[in-house]
Amino acid sequence: MENFAAWFTSVFGTNPVILGLIGGLIITVMNAVGALLVLFIANVSQKLLDALLGFAAGVMLTASFTSLILPGIEYGSLFSVMTGIIIGVAFLDLADHLIPHMHFIMGEEGGHSKRLKAVWLFIIAITLHNMPEGLAVGVGFGSGNINDAIVLMLAIGFQNIPEGLAVSISSLHAGLGKRFYAGLVGIRAGLVEIPLAILGAWAVSTMRVILPYAMGFAAGAMLYVISDEIIPETHRKGHERMATFGTMTGILVMLYLDVSLG
Repeated sequence: MENFAAWFTSVFGTNPVILGLIGGLIITVMNAVGALLVLFIANVSQKLLDALLGFAAGVMLTASFTSLILPGIEYGSLFSVMTGIIIGVAFLDLADHLIPHMHFIMGEEGGHSKRLKAVWLFIIAITLHNMPEGLAVGVGFGSGNINDAIVLMLAIGFQNIPEGLAVSISSLHAGLGKRFYAGLVGIRAGLVEIPLAILGAWAVSTMRVILPYAMGFAAGAMLYVISDEIIPETHRKGHERMATFGTMTGILVMLYLDVSLG
């Protein structure tokens, strides 16, 4: 990984904001790859979709601790990271209650708006899911630890592929458009990761003191999404076992990436 990190910085430089931009672009492209798979794979069972989302949850869960919480404690203190986690959870909870959005299983949530079409309510919901991921990658590069940031970027990127596919397939099954449009729905929902990666990198690189708080914030936001959205979504159609196996696989994959590449 050190050799890859050296190559990465030789190509893109060491400016944390630029690296945050590149990291955001990479995970967004991987999300787009997953979303566009709907052009070739349209008939995916709900059981497999729940397993794929479970895999994404497992990667996010492990990355929250190995790439954000534990390094954050080393950079600052347990108290600062815990404070960041609380703020991250509170922020996502507030956004979840105030911003109108829709889940295919749980229905419409947040502030209700008759002006927004169902497809946009769904895009907003997935955008809320993707916000912590982009922020986490940006914070990782802003910390200055390029090795750990690349591992986090790769982990988020890999889980974005099945997540992007799940979003596109779900929108296709819900009748929000044909294959190509369903792919665009998945791509649009992931675009938020780019500006948030830039924001995260800029914030922690210019205000170093907030680094442990920012790491805790990103971790708390991801943990909120996992517990409040992804796991309930995957357990509502009777596929708890497959979703759990997917989660365990995601945890193992992220642990392997963290140990072997970190």
